[in-house]
Amino acid sequence: MRKLLSFFSIILLLSGCAEGSKKQEQTSASITSPNGNLEVQFQLDNNGKPFYLVKKNNTTVIDTSYLGLKFKNQSDLNQNFKIAEVTTTEADETWEQPWGEQRVIRDHHKQLHLHLEETTDKSRKLNIIFKVFNDGVGFRYDIPQQEYLKGDLVISDEVTQFKLTNDHKSWWIPADYDSYEYTYSETKLSEIDAQKAGYAQRHDRNITNFHAVNTPITMETEDGFYVSIHEANLTDYAGMTLGVTKNNTLSTELVPWENGDKVRTQAPFVSPWRSIMINDEAKDLVTNYLILNLNEPNKLENTSYAKPMKYTGIWWEMHLGKSTWGRKDAEGNYTTHGATTENALSYIDFNKKHDIEGLLIEGWNTGWEYWGAQDTIGFFDFITPYDDFDIKKVVKTAKENGIEIIGHHETSGDANNYENRLEKAYQYYEDLGIHAIKTGYAGGLVPKGEFHHGQYMVRHHQKVIETAAKHQLAIDAHEPIKATGLRRTYPNFMTREGVRGMEFNGWADENPPSHTTILPFTRILGGPVDYTPGIFQIDLAEYRDGQAIQSTLANQLALYVILYSPMQMAADLPENYNKYEDAFQFIEEVAVDWETTKVIDAKIGDHITIARKQRDSDNWFVGSVTDEEARNIEISFDFLDENSMYKARIYQDAADADFEKNPSAYTIEEMEVNSTTVYKANLARGGGVAISILKQ
Repeated sequence: MRKLLSFFSIILLLSGCAEGSKKQEQTSASITSPNGNLEVQFQLDNNGKPFYLVKKNNTTVIDTSYLGLKFKNQSDLNQNFKIAEVTTTEADETWEQPWGEQRVIRDHHKQLHLHLEETTDKSRKLNIIFKVFNDGVGFRYDIPQQEYLKGDLVISDEVTQFKLTNDHKSWWIPADYDSYEYTYSETKLSEIDAQKAGYAQRHDRNITNFHAVNTPITMETEDGFYVSIHEANLTDYAGMTLGVTKNNTLSTELVPWENGDKVRTQAPFVSPWRSIMINDEAKDLVTNYLILNLNEPNKLENTSYAKPMKYTGIWWEMHLGKSTWGRKDAEGNYTTHGATTENALSYIDFNKKHDIEGLLIEGWNTGWEYWGAQDTIGFFDFITPYDDFDIKKVVKTAKENGIEIIGHHETSGDANNYENRLEKAYQYYEDLGIHAIKTGYAGGLVPKGEFHHGQYMVRHHQKVIETAAKHQLAIDAHEPIKATGLRRTYPNFMTREGVRGMEFNGWADENPPSHTTILPFTRILGGPVDYTPGIFQIDLAEYRDGQAIQSTLANQLALYVILYSPMQMAADLPENYNKYEDAFQFIEEVAVDWETTKVIDAKIGDHITIARKQRDSDNWFVGSVTDEEARNIEISFDFLDENSMYKARIYQDAADADFEKNPSAYTIEEMEVNSTTVYKANLARGGGVAISILKQ
């Protein structure tokens, strides 16, 4: 990545002095955003306990919120402090993503670095760093190396609060230590209750506090602000959940190790950034790049193999029950195996015809007959194909036709087995010339007692990323750790699931139409999502009675623009795309790597319209989706170049379309447009519109 503007810093050491030569201890400090609209105030109370406030336009957004750490093998580090030193800096730089939703990102912030020391005999040190942007705040703990914090340390709790100013409207999912695969609830803060919301427990789910949430949690305040709390740069630390406590306060609750430890570490160390996005309009949250700016620059010398692509896959047919992942079932009976050589070659033919670059193949390797069997571990070796799958022939044929095979490793949650086989498995893919891989962690973890979102798995995913980079592999992780912007530092970690995605529509209670109007303001604020859109066979009664996707076909097309991922799947079966070749043209055309992103209009949970410009092209693509309500919208094309003409191809709901009654009804029209064009679209219930705009 290259810097397009140099950054500057102004260092100011603050030390208050009383009259004469006697020093007066400093107990507070503050800093504003570069434009002056946001302010962070920091203070020590009478007991030397640190707290902070955040104001926007002199209106309090985060009220008196306390900070600190508690240790298992040390006294707490959250009181009896004095401010030893305060340093402020300002930085302004721009940097370029190798791929992304926005090529060039500006990082303009002011930083407040507080050096705290205890007033007790040990005089331990705690640094707290705030970065204040025009659209949000990040802060973290920094424990320097010191005499009285030597050796192994165990954090038992983090005293980190976000005290809100009212009982805000909130969009949230429960604080499940093992999964983010939920639809979102919209309630007041005080009404956050996983049990009342009907979130069912499963063997691979773990909700210990029904009044807590996984992040990001997004809120609309009574003052008209939109606030989203999350974390950035989650590295060698436990994932953060937020418990609802008294006085509209969200308090950090870290995901524990099996024995209850939260974080195992040694000084010096830093925590992840705790992030607070603050915008005047909901639509501006989508283009708030605070999370990325709180991560470190790219550490990889070579990222050429981490290529954005569209892909198809031997995948959806297994979710429908048309075929199976395993060659045999648990009793040893042959099944209708999906990942056969013949089937893979037919997908290659389809991809070549439609210029789809990637092909995912799940179920190619032995061991699937044991998947889900109780107390059976270590059954995947990740390098042995089934006898009906010639992996070398498939890879060779794919390459001859310009197709990239996306490898697949389902671990069944056995992270320990995967780590032991990681090097050999990745070398196997490197030798075959495969440069992308989908990983999966469905099921309870091994080692038993550990959680998907605890420090054990944070460390595991870090090992996977680094090992993958060594073997030039890009990662698409399913059942992952949450996205916290590490894609900036490790661009080979391209996308991940971590969402209640399309697969649930095939065999569970379907995702409601509102689901995809909420995700851009919640889950996707953390990073790209592999939602796997593009299902054209809406009615699935052929496979399961009463099962149906809760959207129109035009809505499915629009999701390619709405739900950002550099790897986008054309998830349906090839035969279904062949039935609607004119609609499939949009999937063929739509880009996956963007120069810029503009959110035209949005209301969380109701509707959203996004325009994105293709990188290294003058082409634009627009998507708009709505919830269970039909609505008429206007889309201004003022983002187009002035004095230029474009050809727009518009895929929209037919007049009689409806996600329940007539989901496959759509129309396609073409028209010339320019920057003065305002297009009026009629979105059906659960509907959408997708537009390709090609410069003439």
